[in-house]
Amino acid sequence: MTAVSNSVFTAAQFNQFVRDNLNETAPAKATQAGSHFVGTGVNSIAERLGQSDLITTSQTTTSTSYTDLATVGPSFTTTTGPLAWVYLYNSSLNSGSTASLMSYTVSGASSVSAQDAQSIGVSGTNGGRFGAVFLQSGLTAGSNTFTCKYRVGGGTGTYADRRIAVFPL
Repeated sequence: MTAVSNSVFTAAQFNQFVRDNLNETAPAKATQAGSHFVGTGVNSIAERLGQSDLITTSQTTTSTSYTDLATVGPSFTTTTGPLAWVYLYNSSLNSGSTASLMSYTVSGASSVSAQDAQSIGVSGTNGGRFGAVFLQSGLTAGSNTFTCKYRVGGGTGTYADRRIAVFPL
């Protein structure tokens, strides 16, 4: 519609050309506080919501390949596109001079294995608090479950205050 000076702008025209267009904006589409929108294609957006999970219990493993601890996780399921920012944090130490690592897997629409390149950890008995952020690409859009996994290079790894947060894109 083109506005013309001194012409009548009807309610039907307002609804069609103003109201209906405003109903297609991100604020009009928002259904959850704290959500954000990502482009999913030409003239297409999707609402996403960041999530996190925390397990404070201190637990151990002697596994040299990625595994669950006695309390699995932290873990949660969220809707992602092809990318997600993944935040890991924990407090860990090792009984020997080798590494205690925490990584994550993705299951559901996607299949991503835990790997050292996307892990946090410590070598040795001094321990510490560690955190890192990873851009996870190659996800299949849809419902994906993010779960923390743990391994050591040797000795016994102790993990506490385990947290994962995901900002889906």
